[in-house]
Amino acid sequence: MTPYQLKWGPHQLTIGQRTLVMGIVNVTPDSFSDGGRFFDAADAVARAEQLVADGADLIDIGGESTRPYAEEVSTAEEIRRVIPVIEDLIKRVTVPISIDTTKSEVARRAIEAGAAVINDIGAMRFDPRMPHLAADCGVPVILMHMQGSPRTMQMNPHYDDLFGEISAFLKQARDQVVRCGVQPEKVILDPGIGFGKTSEHNLMLIRDLKRFRTLDSPIMMGTSRKAFIRKILKPDHLDDIQADLTLVETGTQATVAAAVLNGAHMVRVHNVAATKATVKIIDAIKAASGAPAIYANEK
Repeated sequence: MTPYQLKWGPHQLTIGQRTLVMGIVNVTPDSFSDGGRFFDAADAVARAEQLVADGADLIDIGGESTRPYAEEVSTAEEIRRVIPVIEDLIKRVTVPISIDTTKSEVARRAIEAGAAVINDIGAMRFDPRMPHLAADCGVPVILMHMQGSPRTMQMNPHYDDLFGEISAFLKQARDQVVRCGVQPEKVILDPGIGFGKTSEHNLMLIRDLKRFRTLDSPIMMGTSRKAFIRKILKPDHLDDIQADLTLVETGTQATVAAAVLNGAHMVRVHNVAATKATVKIIDAIKAASGAPAIYANEK
């Protein structure tokens, strides 16, 4: 695994020495994964604190659902949801807080409140001010591939060359933000599992993730609780199953293990405690070929 060093403000992350885990906190009433359990600001802060206690390396705060066919949320409403959470959380944790948004004004307000990473599912294409804001603030950015928008992405997604098209998209997105002043070493790329992909596309991306090594940027994968996992595991007589079932979490950990074995540097998940155990084992397996063990100091 190629090591990448990120240093900015009071934060420092070594990406590649071990797999980093980003914990998800959805401050939304309609999240596919938790049904709005953390829509209240106090509940969201408590959830984030628990994820940090469980070992999260970063916390990702989002105020707009990006599930398939989701309706857009106004800038004002998104700010109302996430800023109080970030303002309170920054006093309680030391890990970097990421703002999950496609809107530059939301990102700006979040960074002013203490956020230190921008996670943009639109790869900074939806708001032309976003890359300039990231450059001015000097924060790392996560650029994700998506075919279409959340409202349209699952309407018959199609690729003539899955890996070629996604690689070209991510390279172009990275080049664009770098031209706007974002430092190349502060760019993390996300192939966008579940965003404009069929179940087969998702499985192929996990299996052949090593093909993105040519991009020479850290790769984040977000498979947690997604529909393709539920589709594989659900009984035949049901259309879907609840995203927070233990069965789905087991499936999620299988995808995390496969993604890390195949080159993911960071994973974005709902269950940090389970994921920390998974990646600790997979990292140890990857290091067990004569190279120094990652966890050599642990009994």
